[in-house]
Amino acid sequence: MTETRLLIAPLFVPADRPERFAKAAASGADAVIIDLEDAVAPAAKEAAREAVAASRPGATVIVRVNAAGTPWHEGDIDLVLRLDAVGVMLPKAEDPTLVAAVARGLGGRRRLIPLIESARGIHRAIDIAAVAGVTQLAFGPADYRNDVGCGDAPEALLFARSSLVLASRLAGIDAPLDGPCFDFRDPGRTTEEARHARMLGFGGKLCIHPAQVTWVRDAFVPDEAEVAWARRVVAAEGSGGAANVDGTMIDAPVVARARRILSEATGS
Repeated sequence: MTETRLLIAPLFVPADRPERFAKAAASGADAVIIDLEDAVAPAAKEAAREAVAASRPGATVIVRVNAAGTPWHEGDIDLVLRLDAVGVMLPKAEDPTLVAAVARGLGGRRRLIPLIESARGIHRAIDIAAVAGVTQLAFGPADYRNDVGCGDAPEALLFARSSLVLASRLAGIDAPLDGPCFDFRDPGRTTEEARHARMLGFGGKLCIHPAQVTWVRDAFVPDEAEVAWARRVVAAEGSGGAANVDGTMIDAPVVARARRILSEATGS
């Protein structure tokens, strides 16, 4: 059966660096994403696969396989089925038919996270999210920027990110994962990007360094001001009759948002 634990701050680790697996597992990440794709040179992919098989990583493991149609894809999927891996991250996801073929190969027993990294992928995001067996989408902003020729300002990526949030909601799957902050030494930058993603409706953010795990997790938890506002709203709603909080009239959607914030704050 597919594991249902929500992913907020999963951490990438190169597949050809098995000595890092234990450290990644101890980082507090929701899952370790063992990367057989971008992190491994073509000449090293077979050896990396063998290293992963031999290491038997004990964490909650997702494997980023090589894209469908590459020479390494089928061998990567075979590896996942032999491991206790709970999921597959499928890069370069653009074609719902190919995504569905991977889902069938996993037999509904693993997470399947298509990584959307292109204009075509964004265009087909609703169909990809609706594929049976897909559990969550993820965004690859670096490849997307290269594909469409846009900059890295938040507004340049707003349509793509919002498209993934919408597609996920329509499909009834977990909110998507945002791409990583590549300036991994800067806690402020990682936190800012994570808060922006949460504001748009993302459920988490990919990490490329263990230090980012805590920064991302903290950014996806409501801060003290949000919690205080939510408590005031719930208290006002409980008093009966018309009410306002901080100059805003309280109605059912506002109360629902306040209750969601309190639920997120307590992890319930």
